[in-house]
Amino acid sequence: MDGRQRGPRAGSGPLRLVPLLLAAALIAPSAEAAPRLTEAQARAFAQKQEAAWNARDLDSYFALFTKDAVFIDQTRDIKNGGMIPYGRSGVAQARAQAAKFLAGATSSERGVIDKVEIARDGASARLIGREVTTIQSKGRTRRACADTEQTLVLVGGQIRSKGQTDTITRCR
Repeated sequence: MDGRQRGPRAGSGPLRLVPLLLAAALIAPSAEAAPRLTEAQARAFAQKQEAAWNARDLDSYFALFTKDAVFIDQTRDIKNGGMIPYGRSGVAQARAQAAKFLAGATSSERGVIDKVEIARDGASARLIGREVTTIQSKGRTRRACADTEQTLVLVGGQIRSKGQTDTITRCR
């Protein structure tokens, strides 16, 4: 040895740990990570919607939608294979239509969620399903069936729907 005092070698000692700790902090999930929707939550939300509708509780039902939600009613164009929309409304108009409908009829919905697609970021989910509505009006009972689709989002930690598209189908 030449008697010179040497410092720590590059890449050794406590300074070497700093880049590793920074990398670990960036990779590890944050304790305050954004909430994520789960399939179970999405399915429970749909059940909550159905229960509010069947209870004729329009306040609770429409509180489950975002303020900018859109409701679309359509049917399939059998000849051309496309869709024929015949109704589009926002929350206020849909609520007024529902109140008018329920004033003259009783209705019971039974829905089935066939598929839940959670977005990669977990902040939204798409529900695809079908529903059968039994309507009693003027002494008559009839059924209406539809394929349904809606997008759920997290708003202030709460799940809300951006609206629903119902495509009228033949009842099976």
